Amino acid sequence: MEAEKLFFAVKFFSYFFLSFLVALFLEPIIFYFLEKFNLRQNIRKNAVDGKIAKIFHQLHSKKAGTPVGGGIMIWGTVVLVIFYSRFLSFCGVLEKSLLQRAEIYLPLFTLVIMGIFGAIDDFWNSRKIGKKTGISAGPKMFFITLFALMGSFWFYFKLNYTEITIPGIGVFDIGIWAIPVFVFVIIGTANAVNITDGLDGLAGGVLIFNFAAFGALAFFRGHEFLTIFCGIICAALLAFLWFNVTPAKFFMGDTGSLALGATLGVIAMMIDAIVVLPIIGFIFVFEAFSVILQLFSKKFFKKKIFLIAPIHHHFEKIGWGEAKIVMRFWILGVATAAIGLIFGMIGLQT
Repeated sequence: MEAEKLFFAVKFFSYFFLSFLVALFLEPIIFYFLEKFNLRQNIRKNAVDGKIAKIFHQLHSKKAGTPVGGGIMIWGTVVLVIFYSRFLSFCGVLEKSLLQRAEIYLPLFTLVIMGIFGAIDDFWNSRKIGKKTGISAGPKMFFITLFALMGSFWFYFKLNYTEITIPGIGVFDIGIWAIPVFVFVIIGTANAVNITDGLDGLAGGVLIFNFAAFGALAFFRGHEFLTIFCGIICAALLAFLWFNVTPAKFFMGDTGSLALGATLGVIAMMIDAIVVLPIIGFIFVFEAFSVILQLFSKKFFKKKIFLIAPIHHHFEKIGWGEAKIVMRFWILGVATAAIGLIFGMIGLQT
């Protein structure tokens, strides 16, 4: 038993360090192409409600022209590492590759498809295509919903996932309700991470805490390959964050935030941890909820709750520096991730 644990630890950290090195290798290549094809951030002129985003422009006009689409560095690394493991398996070096495990297919497919869709949005933004420079909210939501619905069918019919564990209470079979739950979780996490990705290093840092927590839960729930998958993502995010801390060399863009957000939701579903998802991902919930509250208040009461939403921009407006906001959100993020992990562990003992 101890030998097996040691072997797994060696395998996990081998993939982790390989992913980190691959991401560092990819960075100058990706940055070169982002610059070569002039894929640069255009600062939006309109808010979600269609009105001129004056405050946002004041706060972020200086960031216009920064290369966008750096999220390719993250999910591209994951794809390369996983297929490299398949190559080693084919050559007989490894007994099993990561790609030979059915539990990897759905999160990997989610990461790639949502990453490609996000890359299209980033390209449109850089070319000022569309009414709001990029794919509009309606078509974007339609695609995410359609993708989530397709994933939910695989989740329910192929993987036979129908149970939800409530920590400290028990396990409940929700049957076919797993489909709408899956759709809601994927839409929610994809959009929440996308909303949070508004300051240098903010979303990337919080995502590391989230994937680390879910990786730990995956291990204790017996999903060793998903643990490695989360470790690979964490390593790629660490390398990305090296270049994304303020002042960012490039932005993650939708190709990173949508892909990683949706994948986070998929992993939470696959390891039966959606009950602790709002705790582990509290920062993302907090950010998304601030936008919902702001829109609700403006629509029904004609008043704003925050100077600007999402909430990190409100703190910017009242004078907090960007680095201070990011650091404080990281502190909250690692704390809530740890709390969620503890609750998840309690659920394992019921």
